[in-house]
Amino acid sequence: MATTKRKSRIMDEMHETASGLHSAGLISKRRMGEFDALCHLEVHEMAPQLIKSLREHSHVSQAVFAAVLNTSLSTVQKWEAGDKKPSGPSLKLLNLIERKGLEAIL
Repeated sequence: MATTKRKSRIMDEMHETASGLHSAGLISKRRMGEFDALCHLEVHEMAPQLIKSLREHSHVSQAVFAAVLNTSLSTVQKWEAGDKKPSGPSLKLLNLIERKGLEAIL
């Protein structure tokens, strides 16, 4: 599976600002570490079977999964059939569900 790391000018500038605040002693080392971890979350593409497996592992229907992800039932069906690939916020949420479970976004 491919891993996608998206560069964002805004995130780069936010990180630069946080680093400056850390250097000035206004952000603790711990908080800076947490910020770094959040900025460097990697997102990988999801195979249809993995999406279905995540949903089934959570014991929810396609309709409920769609509602939680703020998308349509037909979109979830297309993801699971391989007719369409998740992207953007949906892909980030699916990666989060894979790492932390559905409860992390409820």
